[in-house]
Amino acid sequence: MNAGFSLPGLLTVALLTLLLPACGQAPSSPLKNKKNMNSTPLSANTDTATFANGCFWCTEAIFEELDGVISAVSGYTGGAAQNPTYKEVCSGTTGHAECIQITYDPERISFDELLEVFWKTHDPTTLNRQGNDVGTQYRSGIFYHNEEQRAKAEQYKLALDRSGAWKDPIVTEISPFSVFYPAEDYHQQYMELNGNSNPYCQFVIQPKLDKFKKVFADKLRKN
Repeated sequence: MNAGFSLPGLLTVALLTLLLPACGQAPSSPLKNKKNMNSTPLSANTDTATFANGCFWCTEAIFEELDGVISAVSGYTGGAAQNPTYKEVCSGTTGHAECIQITYDPERISFDELLEVFWKTHDPTTLNRQGNDVGTQYRSGIFYHNEEQRAKAEQYKLALDRSGAWKDPIVTEISPFSVFYPAEDYHQQYMELNGNSNPYCQFVIQPKLDKFKKVFADKLRKN
């Protein structure tokens, strides 16, 4: 994969975001162990990225499909309260965003490529909202783990704003990572465990996932 910083594809992006019913809260099946997402050997080094771009059921399902992503864990970040629950985060009082923490192999997929997927799979111009999911917990955010991630995130954001890829200004938060709290077990691998039984998965996540797979066919894991 090309690990370089490339913008041409981003400048002509058609948003994949769908204005569909809001993220549900009903408990699901018990959590499976997070699996290695790749069938071929990984390098000895791994890296971490933390993104917030709407309901974590959707974003986890998308990033788990990428070759080089070892795991994508749903959780909360960017708030003040310690060990927040889903109910507390949904109240909007903790300051946390629903997010995913991605562990990836930088020899298989770069942070630039993860950023490209991030920008193309949500609307970064809607403040505290993705579709019908409304609240500060659904804000767009990149929580960088080092200065290189910060610089790349800000460079992408500036270039996209200048390009006119969206008619409205990008409101994505770019903040230093502080702490990540994994979400409750029933939120993990939600699409995998509930795709055939939950209407939200069938009518919201699956169409978005299908579009994502068409756009990023060359970046999907092979197994």
